[in-house]
Amino acid sequence: MENEEKIENVESNLPVIYVVKVTTNKEDKALDIIADKVKKKKIEIYSLARPHGLKGYIILEAPDKEHAEEAVFNLPYVKGIIPKVLKYEEIKSMLEPVTADVKIEKNDIVEIIAEPFKKEKAKVVRVDKSKGEAVVSLLGAAVPIPVTVKIDNLRVIRREDEEVKEGENS
Repeated sequence: MENEEKIENVESNLPVIYVVKVTTNKEDKALDIIADKVKKKKIEIYSLARPHGLKGYIILEAPDKEHAEEAVFNLPYVKGIIPKVLKYEEIKSMLEPVTADVKIEKNDIVEIIAEPFKKEKAKVVRVDKSKGEAVVSLLGAAVPIPVTVKIDNLRVIRREDEEVKEGENS
């Protein structure tokens, strides 16, 4: 089976994408250790990625399974390679930033989904789509303090569009 995969891979001349299981919350350290080993031993690895929001996994692109195994063999935080080979289309959404679909506007009520203000509710004061940031005012704070947060760390809870439009007509 492995020989068939290798022959098919050589014929198509395409790299293979593997998922490496690592210790949760140690993805960055594992990525650095793998990258160092690849550089030092000159292992043929095309790319390494730590997908945003996917805990406990690193994605590795290599010409074949032997190179992938050599890159991660006997390293701290690495638990092993998942046997299934992935296609780029399967992981594309995890690797490419998506900003066009984010529709956060001024006066929206949002929940912050990242530390240090995780689970805090806030009102959007200003949106800078070019930087991918929003300035929000925390609703739970005694004194309103503007906080700048990345748009992808916000989740819209309630829209205030209708209320704002009705208020402008008066």
